[in-house]
Amino acid sequence: MADVTYYVALPFMQDESGDMVAGAAEECQSATTALRRAEMMSRIPGSIGAVAFSRTGDPMIGEFGDAHLLRKFGNVPEDLSGL
Repeated sequence: MADVTYYVALPFMQDESGDMVAGAAEECQSATTALRRAEMMSRIPGSIGAVAFSRTGDPMIGEFGDAHLLRKFGNVPEDLSGL
């Protein structure tokens, strides 16, 4: 199977202790949609920011490359290596 690219919007919030936590990621149809959705997520009450990113790989064997950051919105972590 050919490689597939997934586009994702991911919000960030703070938990009760003030630590930053990732919210529920949403898969999007395109990079443009992921950018729009991440910007909207960054403005939701309780959100401190969001990112839009993509990952490409082969879902049949479960191998994917590193996430490619499309854009950050708001106050998000500098180190996104865990995406």
